[in-house]
Amino acid sequence: MKFVAIFVIAFVAYCSAAPASDAEILSYENENIGIDGYKFSYETSDGVSRQEEGVLKNAGTEDEAMSVTGSVTWTSPEGQTFTLTFVADETGYHPEGDFLPKAPVV
Repeated sequence: MKFVAIFVIAFVAYCSAAPASDAEILSYENENIGIDGYKFSYETSDGVSRQEEGVLKNAGTEDEAMSVTGSVTWTSPEGQTFTLTFVADETGYHPEGDFLPKAPVV
């Protein structure tokens, strides 16, 4: 169940970050899809690239959790390139990017 929630959060973040287009897929790799993890990457003709890897931690225990790391890069209509990196695990979804607001230092 935790994996589904983490995957949904990561997918929603990606969909809200990537602009819709009629882009063609330039490259796509998909490996290690299984119960213990996965890994994929792709690049499209409109400059979007994405990579993600999920690894099952503490398999078979009550602390079992999927840990997902990845990044997505895209170019705005104005030509600015954005990169979002993230970790999604049992502690939540943690995105990072120069364009994201920063919490004030206390």
